Amino acid sequence: MSSNKFDSFSSEVAEKLQYYVYRLIDPRNGETFYIGKGKGNRVFSHVNGDIEADSLSEKMERIRAIQLAGFEVGHVIHRHGMSEQSAFEVEAALIDAYPGITNIMDGHGNNEFGAMHSTEIIKKYSAQIAEFQHKALLISVNRSALDRSLYESVRFAWRLSKDKASHAEVVLATVQGVIVGAFVAERWLPATPENFPGTELIEGRYGFIGREASLDLKALYIGKRIPDEYRKRGASNPIKYTW
Repeated sequence: MSSNKFDSFSSEVAEKLQYYVYRLIDPRNGETFYIGKGKGNRVFSHVNGDIEADSLSEKMERIRAIQLAGFEVGHVIHRHGMSEQSAFEVEAALIDAYPGITNIMDGHGNNEFGAMHSTEIIKKYSAQIAEFQHKALLISVNRSALDRSLYESVRFAWRLSKDKASHAEVVLATVQGVIVGAFVAERWLPATPENFPGTELIEGRYGFIGREASLDLKALYIGKRIPDEYRKRGASNPIKYTW
């Protein structure tokens, strides 16, 4: 009797699939623990733990634990036959629908267009649009602000140009496209435990030591909406410069 188990798509099948969005499922408890987007055999590479760049991630720890327990990672192709942009949108919606998954970043567009209560939507789109009178560094803190103070959330740890960030006159923390905090960075430093006690080393990232902005600066920006030019749909980078 032939096996119904497959570990790859034929070139003909892959061509018909185009871009697709998939879920990885832990067979031990039925829990979805990762949402992904791709084409070709991307899903099988993830199921088998063959993506080297993810070797130290929480997702890979989960995959290895499943394999060590003698199981195979489950998966579902949630939707296929899409363009890359459509796949971004579906991926983002599913990430919103499965809180607690191991994706490192929000889905594309989730920073500005993710899940919100209707009250948040009204507040967001009725807010006055910010007019930047300073060199402002915008940092989206959508997820991290839930776990730490706003200052701790916005100051550590980002993949950015240290030289360019050093020219910022104000650092503005944003949530769902609305400015919620204003800070002045006095020094940008590599993200190391020596520079930021109580943290772990994160190669290639930086944080700042600083303070809350003046009351005048706060009044100028907090509560205002980021202009549309800084809120492009599909953009996942939490860092934006206004100059």
